[in-house]
Amino acid sequence: MQPVLQAIYDRRSRREFTDQIIDVEVLNEIIKAGIWAPSGLNNQPWRFVVITDPAVIKELSTTTHYTHIVEGAPALIAVYLDTQTMYDEVKDHQAVGACIQNMLLAIEDLGLGGVWLGQILKNKNDVSDILGVGDDYDLMAVLALGHPAKTDQQSNRKNLEDFILKYI
Repeated sequence: MQPVLQAIYDRRSRREFTDQIIDVEVLNEIIKAGIWAPSGLNNQPWRFVVITDPAVIKELSTTTHYTHIVEGAPALIAVYLDTQTMYDEVKDHQAVGACIQNMLLAIEDLGLGGVWLGQILKNKNDVSDILGVGDDYDLMAVLALGHPAKTDQQSNRKNLEDFILKYI
């Protein structure tokens, strides 16, 4: 099987991590994978805040129902949409989604685990205040990542036929 397909099929949302630190070079490689996602007009509307400071992680953990996941992660990456570079709201949101997926696949390929936290968006203004990010940036997600504490998560998908409306 091709490596990209293998990463897609193997990727799981990992919510428990060891306390092993992640090198900044590895974090940069994950972001680099993200920025190679497609974007309309190649406007590359994504921006990132990388969080490894335990005090900031602890403060961010208060902004989500998933406190234990945030507190247990040695690194977080907040993914923002730069509203000043937007040209089409739908396309730019789709581009950031592609960016996040690339990052999750890179996390898998690098032998790490990660999870896309969306519930935290209910408190996106609080998150941005904690991180010191201005109003020109709209929080799209926070990725919690680290070395996985366990890798035995199982998943399944519906049959392919359940998704295809028709072949024409």
